[in-house]
Amino acid sequence: MIRVMLVDDQELLRAGFRMVLGAQPDIEVVAEAGDGLAALELLRTTEVDVVLMDVRMPHMDGVEATRRIEGPKVLILTTFDLDEYAFAAVKAGAAGFLLKDVPPGELVNAIKLVHAGDAVVAPSTLRRMLDRFAAHLPTEELSAVSELTPREREVLLMVAGGLSNQEIAGGLEVAEATVKTHLGRVLAKLGLRDRAQAVVYAYETGLVVPSHRPQV
Repeated sequence: MIRVMLVDDQELLRAGFRMVLGAQPDIEVVAEAGDGLAALELLRTTEVDVVLMDVRMPHMDGVEATRRIEGPKVLILTTFDLDEYAFAAVKAGAAGFLLKDVPPGELVNAIKLVHAGDAVVAPSTLRRMLDRFAAHLPTEELSAVSELTPREREVLLMVAGGLSNQEIAGGLEVAEATVKTHLGRVLAKLGLRDRAQAVVYAYETGLVVPSHRPQV
């Protein structure tokens, strides 16, 4: 059973998500909060696996709450696909983000992926967001990238392209477990938490440019 917390200042939206998730046999909504501060308080006494987090809320927004959460995976829900707060939340440690009008099936699938340790990063949305911030992104790679092996760099580029571990394994003709090993080493060498941060890192360091063409 996947234990989910809903964090949104709009009660009607929480009710809608609760109805969708309540119909799933392997998902249970165990807590709700109207802002980030209340969510942190609840997490002290409630066992939660995945937090669905809004970004714009009173008292404490979703970015700051995400930065302070340890343990549960955070999935950001945003109204606009060009939302700088969602971008900041991914950098703060969120496992990914979705739009609030996401179809029910995609929401359920995203929760399961995040719970399994994967990340949900919509490539088209992320690319549009990064296009918006292109002027602020550095053009030089950070020195840590030089520590990656050619295969690790290749895996990082494919992750940044939005490919799943299974798709990467197929493209490289290796076992999926091998891809996970390479990705784990990439995260460790670059000091990143998960693949969502790896995608952001790839753009920020110039490995992937806003024109969407990997630099190889």
